[in-house]
Parts: sequence; structure tokens; C-alpha cells
Amino acid sequence: MSFASLVSRNLFRQRMRSVLTVVGISVGITIVVALGSITGGLRQTVGGWLEIGGADFVVARKGSADFSFSTVSDKELRQLTALNGVERGTGVLIRVTRHRSNPYFILMGIRPADLATSPPALVAGRLPRPGATHEVLLGSRAAASDDAAPGSSVIIDEERFRVVGVYRSHDVMTDSGAYAPLETVREIARTPGVVTAVWVVAGAGTDASTLASEIEDRFPTLVTVRGVEDFGKVDQGIAIMDALDLAVTVLAVGLGAIAVMNTMIMAVFERTREFGILRAVGWRGSRIMRLVVTEAVLLCLVAAVVGTACGLLAARAVLLIEEVRGILQPTYTVDVFMRAILIAAGVGLAGALYPAYRAVRLSPMEALRHE
Repeated sequence: MSFASLVSRNLFRQRMRSVLTVVGISVGITIVVALGSITGGLRQTVGGWLEIGGADFVVARKGSADFSFSTVSDKELRQLTALNGVERGTGVLIRVTRHRSNPYFILMGIRPADLATSPPALVAGRLPRPGATHEVLLGSRAAASDDAAPGSSVIIDEERFRVVGVYRSHDVMTDSGAYAPLETVREIARTPGVVTAVWVVAGAGTDASTLASEIEDRFPTLVTVRGVEDFGKVDQGIAIMDALDLAVTVLAVGLGAIAVMNTMIMAVFERTREFGILRAVGWRGSRIMRLVVTEAVLLCLVAAVVGTACGLLAARAVLLIEEVRGILQPTYTVDVFMRAILIAAGVGLAGALYPAYRAVRLSPMEALRHE
């Protein structure tokens, strides 16, 4: 009997125990894959926000608990745009409100002239005109939800707007939102004289990182967000999701290792005489250890496949909730799948070490006498 056939035979010897072990480990991997996909979707959304208007970085209020709570005054906006090296500074007021089934509809207030400087990708209609107060540019998802098109009207936050255009964005939250004139959004939000943040474009020949550092030095109450990794300065959501993702991964490894160890200890105990015979016919201890570890790792890799498939289905199932569909689009990156495989391999190795050590420590005579 070959080594591979011996491994497969041993795994099928106690089918129910092997199945239960695979189920236990795959549940943990399902959660890891689903949560990783959702976190990746949130990161993509944040990345889309940071790239509005082709900005190099975003300036917001330091210490804000949530990005939408940030406030930058018009005075600070003027001072920022007057700095050497700043080609353009665009102030945007973000209003989070409920619209139809979307509880996190993003209404972005921006001056029409600023929007025209670096507009989103239009799929229909035109941009709001300077001086207009109740013209709105809808994202394609929002337009589909409202069954709206250029020329129709929509009610957002109890205000009636005329739809003048539809744009498309690669992140779902922006695509499910809308652009409206800044002053109108200020009236709706009752926040005169402020914007949520300023999207800054560095001038030609200006290093964006140096400019961002200079802004933080000159404005101690403001921070610059240059990438998704900096978003925690103004919003704790991503940091919390990352911490939760790590915690779930650690729990999955720990609980999975215990499940594998339990299965392999029982298997080693039941096969004590078998190991004695193998040692008696010339098998070295290292080969027996390799047999036990291979069985455990193979069991976990099967769980990785099952768990990854279930994780993908779970992430897709979340989108069946209408309230979630407007704010989240899971992303499936290579990192998520690699993590599932590494967790499975790590669980297999961690869970098999003690049983393998116990199997090797048995002397042939002791094993053969075992009842």
C-alpha cells in the first residue's frame, strides 16, 4: 500500500469524526473569508472616497469619531487652497441620510464649478449648473433604485430635486449616492460655513507627501488622509473591522487546532497497534510523524475548500439584504483565499504536533502489547 493510499484510508476509517472535524474547521474559515471579503469591500469604498476629483489626499478634522462628523470651516478651506503647492482644494459636505431602502445614502454637497473641474464619469445627462439650487446628479445605483433619469425628480431628505444627470462610480456607496449644490446640502444639514473635508490636488512639481506633512504642521487641528491605511485618523470603522478580522482569524486557528488535535489524538490512540507494526517492519519515527501530520493537514485543506466556498456564498447572501446592498460590495482578493489556505495549513500543523509526537514516542513492543 502506498503512502498516499494509506493516508486516504485512514481519513475514511472514521468518516463521521472526519466530517465533523471538517465542518468545525470550515465554519471558522467561512467566517474568515466572509469577513475578509466584506472588509475588502469597505476598503474599496474608502479608496473611492479618497479619489474623488483625482485628489492626492484628503484633509479632515483631527480626532473625528466618524468621517461624516468631520468639519472644516470655509476659512480653513480658503487658507488651504491658498498654500503654495496646492493646485486645487475642493470642499465637500457629506450628508448621510436615509433614502428609500438605503439607510446610508450619501448626499455630497459640492459647488457646481468645483464638480465641473473634475467630474465623475457621466452615463447620462449633464452636471448641475452654477447657481442652480435643486439640481442633483445621481449615481447609477441610486438612479436604478429610484427609476430616475435626467428630467425626472426625486425627493431626498424631504427636499425635491430635479435629476440632471447620472454618473457611475467603481465603489458601491458613492454609486448609490448623489451630488448636489453645496449650499443646498448645507441648508438640509443645518451646517452653514463648513464642509466635511477638503480634497487636495498637489500642483505640478510638488511632492504630495511633503505638502500633506506641511499642512499638518500648519494646521494642528487637521489631519491628512493619503490612503486607506490613514483613514483611521478620521474614522474608526476600518480599524475596528481590521481588529475584528484579526480576532476571528486567531479564534479560527485556535478552535480549529483543538478540533484537529482531538481528532488526531483519538486516531493515534485507536491505531497504537498499527503504529507498532509499522515500526516493527522498519518505519522510522519521522515517517510515522509525517503520516499523522499529512492526514491532519489534508483534513484541514478539505475544510479550507469547503469553508472558502461557504464564505463566498455567505458574503453574497449578505447582499440579499436590501439595506446592505446600497453600502457594500464584497471584494474577493487573492489575499482572502491565501489566508484561508494558510489558516488551514496552520491549524493542521498545530493540531497534529502533539498526536504525532505521541505516536513517535511509542516503542514497537509497547505498541504491539496495546489492547
